[in-house]
Amino acid sequence: MPKTKQNDLTHMEIERKILPRWLPQNLDQYAYHDIEQGYLCTDPTIRIRKMDHTYFLTCKSAGMMAHTEYEIPLSQESYEHLRKKTDGILITKRRYLLPLDDTHTIELDIFHGSLEGITLAEVEFASIEEADSFTPPDWFGEDVTYDSRYHNSEMSKGALQS
Repeated sequence: MPKTKQNDLTHMEIERKILPRWLPQNLDQYAYHDIEQGYLCTDPTIRIRKMDHTYFLTCKSAGMMAHTEYEIPLSQESYEHLRKKTDGILITKRRYLLPLDDTHTIELDIFHGSLEGITLAEVEFASIEEADSFTPPDWFGEDVTYDSRYHNSEMSKGALQS
């Protein structure tokens, strides 16, 4: 995952979001993370996340394809305390890490719970120019990078609830 580091806690995230046409076979052969996340605020975006057994609080600047993220580690106790204060849907998903090439990884999110049936692929880039020149694999479908409904913060409000 290329991320432009600004300091130890802040980085620029540049990513494309795509709806897959189909899922690759044998997903169980890839590494994955089980993720639970909720939003304390969506304007500005302040998120808490449990990824496996690691906990974070993240603040994100505005932006569709590119934005700054500031990430702070949390203890499990802090996460559980803040979890009770989240608004909207608590998002649960399994994120598969599929190698794309020597420098890029596809993060394939398969959502669960009230967002069951939604699947989203993301690829992160080192620059906007690189993101703009990206040629997706055949199994990628519609690019929804600029469709705010596919931002997790909007999904937490029920934007895509099935």
